Amino acid sequence: MNSNRRDALLAYVAVALALVGWLGTRVVRAAETRTGSWTLQRRADEPGKVEFGLIEHRQHGMSSHSSDWPVGVFVGLDLSKPGKQEVHFTITRDAGKFECEGYLKDGEGAGIFRFFPEPKYAQEMAGMGFSGVDEDKQYNMAVMDVSLAFAKEMKGQHLNGLDTDKLIAFRIFGVDAKFIGELRAAGLSATDSDKLVAFRIHGVSPEMVRSLQAAGYKPDEDTLVAMRIHGVTPEFISKLKARGMKDLSIDDLVSLRIHGID
Repeated sequence: MNSNRRDALLAYVAVALALVGWLGTRVVRAAETRTGSWTLQRRADEPGKVEFGLIEHRQHGMSSHSSDWPVGVFVGLDLSKPGKQEVHFTITRDAGKFECEGYLKDGEGAGIFRFFPEPKYAQEMAGMGFSGVDEDKQYNMAVMDVSLAFAKEMKGQHLNGLDTDKLIAFRIFGVDAKFIGELRAAGLSATDSDKLVAFRIHGVSPEMVRSLQAAGYKPDEDTLVAMRIHGVTPEFISKLKARGMKDLSIDDLVSLRIHGID
């Protein structure tokens, strides 16, 4: 982002923060309604997405989240209008609704939001076996779009250790039915929720599993994570084989990486 765009966005954020303060003293609202500010920036490399950030303001601090969102979720927002404009738009999730207002200039800007939780969401999640959805979790599940359909889909994968926290982590790191299915097709059990998150964090992919199998290795799930942590990739193994090192065990490969041999 160039300096002009950054300065303009910071100015919008300052206005949004001031409005949030005004909102807290002027607006009479239900106790469960949460407020904060939002920022929006265009993605030149992905026309159908924007970088959208939510900053929730609490009595003793704040929390923030920023990621790429599809433009279609912003109901009532027209990003094609040039120049400065006042905007009002809504984001509706199964867990609740975000009502947003503020300003944009050439498709970028900031403002304030109010979050209204869906009263039936926690009960419906509990009906599927996902208990403990308190106000904080419901807000986070709305931000990450943990829909009822997604929860049901993950429930159908028969995973160990699956709970509301894992559902949120799955959304954050991109664990979905397609990823699980491809891992299982590659020969892994892919039934442990914690390991699935670890796979995404460390970069264990179905392609990596298949490449290792083609090279004659069949590591278990814990070993796959260890290999990624230490940089033992199919490319690394291939380069070693090209130099005549063809019969190394996985322990040998990890040891080489640990000792800095490349």
